[in-house]
Amino acid sequence: MKAFQVTGYGGIERLELAEVPIPEPKDHEVLVQVKACAINNTEIWMREGAYGSGAKSGWKPEGVDFPRTPGSDIAGTIVKAGQAVDQALIGKDVVLFPFTSSGEPGLEHISEDMSFIGSEYDGGYAEYVVWPAALCYDMPLSDYTESAVFSVSGLTAWHMNEQIGVQPGETVMVTGANGGVGSLNVQIASRVFGAKVIAIVGDLALEERMKELGATHVLSYKSEKLGERIKEVNGGPIDSVLDVVGDALFSTSLEVLKNSGKFCTSGSAGGQKTELDLRTLYLKHITLYGSVLGTKEEFRRMLHAISEGKIKPVIDRTFPLEKAKEAQVYFKNSGKAGKIVLLPGN
Repeated sequence: MKAFQVTGYGGIERLELAEVPIPEPKDHEVLVQVKACAINNTEIWMREGAYGSGAKSGWKPEGVDFPRTPGSDIAGTIVKAGQAVDQALIGKDVVLFPFTSSGEPGLEHISEDMSFIGSEYDGGYAEYVVWPAALCYDMPLSDYTESAVFSVSGLTAWHMNEQIGVQPGETVMVTGANGGVGSLNVQIASRVFGAKVIAIVGDLALEERMKELGATHVLSYKSEKLGERIKEVNGGPIDSVLDVVGDALFSTSLEVLKNSGKFCTSGSAGGQKTELDLRTLYLKHITLYGSVLGTKEEFRRMLHAISEGKIKPVIDRTFPLEKAKEAQVYFKNSGKAGKIVLLPGN
């Protein structure tokens, strides 16, 4: 089968197309023919070594075992099942829960042995992938491409909203609102939890699209005196921030939060390191949350909300699998509106 492999830490040249054997499912696994695999920051940062320093980088301290096929947002069809798996699953269209863990229910995502598909396991930049049958869920939508965009970014966004306990009528600021996680944060905060959303984007040409997703106000991070504009449109400080940007908007986020406000981050596309005046933190009673992925029960709740139409896929562009390099380069461009999806076999 065709598969892209990351051969080591570095630039896009480290992502190489290869012919590899189709994997064989073990007793409790299934073989999934990949029909769509959405791109996330995670696989790019994994290749670039952004999760560590020195010679090792990855979800785990030992780093990534190369070569590794990336890709964690996967939708496809089960075409073969291991001996301990119900053979009736063959032919079922599924999305993949993106990691394994021995953690107790509700704590799976913070278990020490949490292992991520596309980092610790070969992922979806390929024509086939093997995965535990118990971690394959019914596709929430009838379309593979649309169903593939939720597993990682959707679970991350859903967990962020639950983590800070978004309440109806509260005001939530969403940074990077036109991206994969950001566009889902806008929808989940507004349509599922009933919050007012201030969406922060780069290009105000996206304003109408953001409002269609549920944003009450749309502002550009390029605005002069952005903090004042945020408080002006809200009529005062805001309740919480859902952030994927990091340093570039960190000080503004703390500035506009009310006393006892909440700041939750799951990304750092605008800078991985920042300065924090601890006086701001304790004088305003601000709570900081770090967030990544979520629990199996949150995944189920998210899929149910998708199937009910409360959360809709936001897709910017698709690429055939053979153009994975171009897709990753395009992914890093600013101004996208939603997810980038690879389509094996197209």
